[in-house]
This record gives sequence, structure tokens and C-alpha cells, in this order.
Amino acid sequence: MIKDITIGQYFPGNSVLHRLDPRTKILLTVAYIVLLFITKRLIGLAVAGLFMLMVVLLSRISLKTVLKSIKPLLFIILFTAVLQMIYGGGEPLFPTVSWLSWLSWKGVRNAIFMAVRIVLLVVGTSFMTYTTSPIMLTNALESLMNPLKYIKVPVHEFAMMMTIALRFIPTLVDETDKIMNAQKARGADFETGNIFRRAKALIPILVPLLISAFRRAEELADAMECRCYHGGKGRTKYRIYHFALRDLWAALIVAAMFAVIIIINIGII
Repeated sequence: MIKDITIGQYFPGNSVLHRLDPRTKILLTVAYIVLLFITKRLIGLAVAGLFMLMVVLLSRISLKTVLKSIKPLLFIILFTAVLQMIYGGGEPLFPTVSWLSWLSWKGVRNAIFMAVRIVLLVVGTSFMTYTTSPIMLTNALESLMNPLKYIKVPVHEFAMMMTIALRFIPTLVDETDKIMNAQKARGADFETGNIFRRAKALIPILVPLLISAFRRAEELADAMECRCYHGGKGRTKYRIYHFALRDLWAALIVAAMFAVIIIINIGII
């Protein structure tokens, strides 16, 4: 399960998505999140799902890798779906069966709607890191937030902090996996017992993981100081980003999808 976490990982490539301007990818990711939350009908989510399938094909990243990002969240998705079915309201699907009186078509629809929305949300946001290196994300975030410098916001430090956090997710996942394997070799059991026993069994993992995280943070700080890092003031960029025609086409496709979703919401389709 730990190895299935792909959030924050970068998969090098030369696809159309990899070659998009990182600022475009950030803005379109935000637009896609907004689109998922304004969608009110299942057919609208189907349109968003077809768009995400097109993104998967264009990225040349295997579908198996994409599905791995969903696997660690299956419990949350199923739990949300069950709650939607129980508290969905509406007329019962089986009014003559007393123990199924809580199940209604409205609840089932809400459960499917929420589950699909969460899946698309996770996959859509994951593709920003799948196709964009941490350095590119840092530069793009700093460029987009550059106007905030006029109100004394430490834009460069904020962008660097976010990118370092994303960069260390795969590292901490790998560290967690190593600690778990070491504890299992010593006879630790993380899979049996009630929820309280399992939570207690995580303590031998969390303590060394926190120590390792603080040690890595200290080593990173020392390395940055040795390289005379003093923030963004006076720093120059190795690569200057420019919007290209492919960025315009990507924005037009997302805008067209917005128009389709709005038409679906108002009931024309």
C-alpha cells in the first residue's frame, strides 16, 4: 500500500503535457478542480472523465500508474459513498424490505457522483506533478505569484517551501516502507487486531520517521547554507518560460469543456 502512493512523483517524458508551460498546467489544474465542483449532473462528470482519459493518453503515462494514486484513498472514497447512500434521502428503492429502507435512488446517485468526483479530483491534481519537475513547479509558482511581492509577500520562499514539501513526499513514502519492513522483520504486526491496536502499532513507525524527517530537513538546510542560498532576492533564472501555441490550445480545450458543463448544468443537454 505504501509503495502505491504516487502523489508528488515526477515521471520524465517528452509528451505534449510534459512540454506545456508549467504555469499553464498549474492554471488549468485549478480550472479543472473548479469545473469538478460546479458540475451538478452525472453526464457533466462523464465529460470531465473523458477529458481526463484524453490527458492520460496524451501524457504517455501508464494507466496502471494512474490508478495507483487512487488505491490508497479507496477507504475514504467508499466511506464517503456509503454515507451518501445512507443519508441521501428520497424514496426507498425497496419500500417493502425494512432493512433496506435507507437505500434510495437519490442516495445511490449521490454516492456514485461523489465517488467519481473524488477519483477525478485526485487523478487531475496528480498529473500536475506527474508531468512537471519540482524545479519547474517552483519557478512557475513564483512567476504566478510574482504580483504579491508588491504587498511584501515572500513569494520565492513560499514557492520553494511548497515544492520541497512535494519533493519529499516520495522520499518519506520510501522511508516509511523501509521502516515498516524492518519492524515486520522484528515481528511487528500491522494488519491484525482492532483499529486501536493497529493505531498503537504505528508508533514504532512514526517515531523513527519523524526523526528521519527532521534529520533530512537539517541536512537540506545545511546544504542550502553551504551553497550561499539567501532566498529569491537577486537570483536569476536558468530557464525563462514562454507561452507557446500548445498552451493556447490547451486553454481553449478546457474553456470549451467549461462551456459544455455550463450548458449541461442549465439543462439544455
